[in-house]
Amino acid sequence: MDIDLDTGKLFVFVGGITLFTFIEALFPKRQQQMTSIQRFSFHVVVALFNTVFVRTLIYVPFLYWLVHVEQSGWGLSRWFGLSGWTEIICSILVLDLFDYFWHRFNHRVPFLWRFHKAHHTDTETDVSTSLRFHPGELAISGIVKATWLVIWGPTVISWFLFEAMVSLCSQFHHSNIDMPNGIEKNLVRFLVTPRFHAAHHAVDRRYGDANFSTILSIWDPLFGTFQRPCEGGATTLGIDKIGLPEGRNLAFSPRSWICEPFSGRNMNLEAKS
Repeated sequence: MDIDLDTGKLFVFVGGITLFTFIEALFPKRQQQMTSIQRFSFHVVVALFNTVFVRTLIYVPFLYWLVHVEQSGWGLSRWFGLSGWTEIICSILVLDLFDYFWHRFNHRVPFLWRFHKAHHTDTETDVSTSLRFHPGELAISGIVKATWLVIWGPTVISWFLFEAMVSLCSQFHHSNIDMPNGIEKNLVRFLVTPRFHAAHHAVDRRYGDANFSTILSIWDPLFGTFQRPCEGGATTLGIDKIGLPEGRNLAFSPRSWICEPFSGRNMNLEAKS
């Protein structure tokens, strides 16, 4: 069963990145300085490195822990007696809320920002940006998410569905696409859209330190961290308006990417705790 869920998650990942890459190629919102091939070449190498790192050191122990938590009946979902689709829906909602706060902490806590800013050093955003994470952030995130399992106690299938949704939504809201204002206005009430999330990658920190939601967009308005982009919004930003202001010429340097947490660049952008 675990292998089937893992394979299903892989299919979602490959299908999503293929779909949004195809849509970007047909209807790109922003003109990009680098070609898609150049961007994907770098980010695919990053993803492959992270995959080997995560699956070797984190994924297998985490999966055993996930199964152990479920078999032990730990977590609030068990205490509330949730099961079936009720448990799945509630688990996705709660885990998405946890993810909102975790993302917010990654901007607010200086130590965490050192690792997370490797994601924000990208000077443009497209679907390949969803692959751009520092292995240190993934390692820390794995430890933190292990505590989510104990606190809430999702079933294995709920966790895999949540992870698949995070992957698909991340690909969608990082993609270089946009929708008509009427569709955007209605969709963003519920889901994080490319326009919503492009603002989060803006150099302007009014936007860059806001809009932390991953799947559902409700958390930012609920907790006071929502910044509304203008119509056409941050998706119309030029290449000098996305990312971090310093070290932009090093954004696609492998050495700079891996050493980003230990550099002194942009530490003034760490949000105040």
